[in-house]
Amino acid sequence: MGRVSDDGESGGLRRSLRVRDLMVYGLLFIAPMAPVGVFGVLDAKSHGAVAAVYLVATAAMGLTAVSYAEMVRAVPRTGSVFAYARAGLGEGPGFVAGWMVLLDYLLIPAVAYLFSGIALHSLVPGVSRWAWTVLAVLVTTVLNLVGVRLAARVGFAVLAVEIAVLAVFVVAATVVLAQDGAQRGWATPFTAVGGFSPTAVISAVSVAVLSYLGFDAIATFVEEAVGASAAVARAVLWCLALAGVLFVLQTYLAAVLEPDTPQQLAADPAGQGSAFYDTVETGVGHWLHVLVAASKAVGAAFAALAGQAAAGRLLFAMGREGRLPRALAVVEGRTAVPRRALLTAAVITLAAAGWAASRDDGLDRLTSVVNVGALTAFALLHASVIGWYTLQRHSPHRLRHLVVPLVGIAVIVAVLVEASPTAQLVGMGWLAAGLLVLAFQGSAVGGGASL
Repeated sequence: MGRVSDDGESGGLRRSLRVRDLMVYGLLFIAPMAPVGVFGVLDAKSHGAVAAVYLVATAAMGLTAVSYAEMVRAVPRTGSVFAYARAGLGEGPGFVAGWMVLLDYLLIPAVAYLFSGIALHSLVPGVSRWAWTVLAVLVTTVLNLVGVRLAARVGFAVLAVEIAVLAVFVVAATVVLAQDGAQRGWATPFTAVGGFSPTAVISAVSVAVLSYLGFDAIATFVEEAVGASAAVARAVLWCLALAGVLFVLQTYLAAVLEPDTPQQLAADPAGQGSAFYDTVETGVGHWLHVLVAASKAVGAAFAALAGQAAAGRLLFAMGREGRLPRALAVVEGRTAVPRRALLTAAVITLAAAGWAASRDDGLDRLTSVVNVGALTAFALLHASVIGWYTLQRHSPHRLRHLVVPLVGIAVIVAVLVEASPTAQLVGMGWLAAGLLVLAFQGSAVGGGASL
């Protein structure tokens, strides 16, 4: 085994991922049918304007994708927002950005593993959801350790199945709507039921952004991408755009098939989590319910695979820069993967997922906090674009390098304000812990770690 070199080439991470592979990782992490689990919540919150919620959320995350594309071209190094904030803002903000996004890179896979365990338990009740959850962690960890190319190939097959199931849903829903008509008004997924409320839509966007978290993980593979920064920048933008189209399409169809009103869903919180499945069963049939549930179970496990890989590479990058133990910066020679960092991420994620799987309220507790860390890091990403292009260097594209990041920061602040109190509390606690680590390291890193 050898420690990665500074250029990420000799003795380090191996360039083997093409744009298609990068998009597979991004779409796996996001999951093409990510809205399934939160459809009922969003429908109730937005008064039925769930497709409008995803249009707004896609635009908001699109600003972040543009900033990612800008910084990955400027700083083509593994570490994603950690590397970009270091370059644009300095050592301290860089560490904070990496620390905050790490919270989500560790918890989002835990949520996905737990969802996989719950879905598989519903299909095979004889095996506990805890056992299914642990099995999902073990299988995907082995795939990640074997090598990034094999994981990408298996992931591509799983993604193809997910997209095929989504296509079946779209065709079946379209046929039913053509034959029987819509349960609600055709325009209500955009205009709401009983009157459009901008406040309600923005409140729902604070939940909907959970569906997109993970597209940014593509940037963590820049040192393993054929074509490096240019390929990663294209993959980030294309992945986000494709996910937005899929999310708007499926939530529109589900909303016009939904027999219950948003008010009825709002009055039945327990039924919101299964609203998509219930709509499919009522509108199309039990066979499609089973197909969607099975696809979601497998897809969630491989979304976690992509998330675990991204978390491992972030730990690797922070270890390489001395911000976490340098033992995490070792690359295994035969497979060219950061094995210690991956195993560390797997252990932490397994602990979180296993704990949540043993509790009735585990899923609710995890999903309430998974977006605040990434959103905070995204705000620092936007600030790093301003720092790199506008403050440090002459920028010929002032609109793109100043106005777009400022609008992106404003949108993120608005979404964070609407986040749950639990998420805000956990986010502040994690930030405080990171600042303590940063202060402790200050004298050990050349005196340059202060904010």
